[in-house]
Amino acid sequence: MTLENEYAIITSNLTKKFGDFTAVDNLNLKVKTGEIYGLLGPNGAGKTTIIKMLSSISNPSSGEATVLGEKIHYGIIASKIGYMPQETGLYLGLTVDQNLKFYGRIFDLKKEEMEKREDELLKFVDLVDWKHEMVENLSGGMKHRVSLACTLIHEPELLFLDEPTVGVDPELRVSFWEYFHQLREKGVTILITTHYMDEARHCDRIGFMQRGRIIAEDSPQEILKRSGKDSLEDAFLEFSKQDEG
Repeated sequence: MTLENEYAIITSNLTKKFGDFTAVDNLNLKVKTGEIYGLLGPNGAGKTTIIKMLSSISNPSSGEATVLGEKIHYGIIASKIGYMPQETGLYLGLTVDQNLKFYGRIFDLKKEEMEKREDELLKFVDLVDWKHEMVENLSGGMKHRVSLACTLIHEPELLFLDEPTVGVDPELRVSFWEYFHQLREKGVTILITTHYMDEARHCDRIGFMQRGRIIAEDSPQEILKRSGKDSLEDAFLEFSKQDEG
């Protein structure tokens, strides 16, 4: 297996600056093909900026990255990736059905395939009864569920999920993670950000982020072992303290 096939994402000194502020600082990251990798950290740690660079929405200030074997630049791998931002990219004046069909057409899905995927995803996000509801009339959590369905409509090989469970009730959060694991079993790679530390246990590996850098990286179990703590919250605080020291 080549390096490109073994890793869905490889970055080398990836950096993003906004004026004098460094949002991402020389990031060296490798995400294995078919794993769920979680970026955890406080707001402003650089998690969203990383995803925007890797999905070709934002250009890095320096460094480079390879995604699915291709050097990142706008549009080159759009058909193979799915990106769910924190702020839903939905059309509020369209129905749930119309939003899904719009995204399906972007990726050239045929009518039968589109209808099959839509039925599957509406069941998954528990919105079958809201199929013909205008998105502007939905709650924030429901809009988030529609956004996830639109992200998955073309069955991408790589998913970038930025806080996908924000505003989602606990029961549905469990369902989301069950589905993410099903996707992983099919070989889909998932890079996910979250501020829910309890969700990190669902990831194969996690990276704790602070000030644009990964300060600790390993499986959740090894992170706890290395930190000598019983919870990931305490482990994060321990590694933060070591980083500052």
